[in-house]
Amino acid sequence: MNTHTYLRAYVAGIFLPTLVLPLLLTFVLIRLVYEVPIPVEQMLIFPMAVVPLLWGFWNMLWLCSYAHLHQPIGLHGAVLPLLLMPMGATLASSLGVLAIGSHGVVWFGVCSVPYTLIAPMFLAALAGYYLVWKYIVGFLNRVLGIA
Repeated sequence: MNTHTYLRAYVAGIFLPTLVLPLLLTFVLIRLVYEVPIPVEQMLIFPMAVVPLLWGFWNMLWLCSYAHLHQPIGLHGAVLPLLLMPMGATLASSLGVLAIGSHGVVWFGVCSVPYTLIAPMFLAALAGYYLVWKYIVGFLNRVLGIA
């Protein structure tokens, strides 16, 4: 089955982030039901709109470049947070959701996160993306016959 290879790669890439979207919507429901003053829906714009799209395109890019680079899919997936996090931080700061200070970042003017916590969280994101791409997206690629 060699038809529509890039479409199958796109679908394999968006599978997992699309499954997570309903879980993110529960935060909006919690905010509305319990009247939490933090506008979490502003924070969810980026993950819900951009992340599945980029995961699909990232998997298509891996498929396209695999013949030349032979890069493992886990390593390819671990590079994606290097793009997503700066894009998300830029969008959040332009929307006024995130303020970058000298000692850390402040979310919604309420929650302060020091830089000493951001570095381990970033490394955990890299490791998480590596594992998800290696085992889940790689499995989906094999099931769809593109890996």
